[in-house]
Amino acid sequence: MDLTSKVKRYQRISQQLEELFSQTQDPIARMATLAALLHHKMPGFSWTGFYLLRPADTPGAEQDLVVGPYQGPLACLWLPPHQGVCWAGVDRGEVVIVPDVHAFPGHIACDPRSRSEIVVPLRNGNGQVVGVLDVDSWKPAHFDEVDGEWLSRLSAMIYR
Repeated sequence: MDLTSKVKRYQRISQQLEELFSQTQDPIARMATLAALLHHKMPGFSWTGFYLLRPADTPGAEQDLVVGPYQGPLACLWLPPHQGVCWAGVDRGEVVIVPDVHAFPGHIACDPRSRSEIVVPLRNGNGQVVGVLDVDSWKPAHFDEVDGEWLSRLSAMIYR
């Protein structure tokens, strides 16, 4: 998809979300809606969803990262603390774009077909990271800075 088409598609998704999100402030409902809309409207998205920080069940951990609303193949329910791309997004507090997940140190392969990934920190109304929006693709190097910018904008709509 060329850059202009990608931006226009994200703009349309943003407009749809404005209307849909006016129906509820509930963040889980908004996450489910965003994941479904992105997954079905953006070519090449093979898994689209959220991992959320929760109080730890893991001994010695402060928080666990557990699956939230998503679309796509079966997901890992829990991600080992401070490993993999999703935790990198949480720990760094910034967008992480991985062109080749097999080259990322500590990558967690929930779906072995996944080739590239983008993770966007999800922040609550106070700016605190509460999870991540995680998108995988079966295509190598599928994501770029445009995806990072738009996915950040769209995920910021959840808690506003």
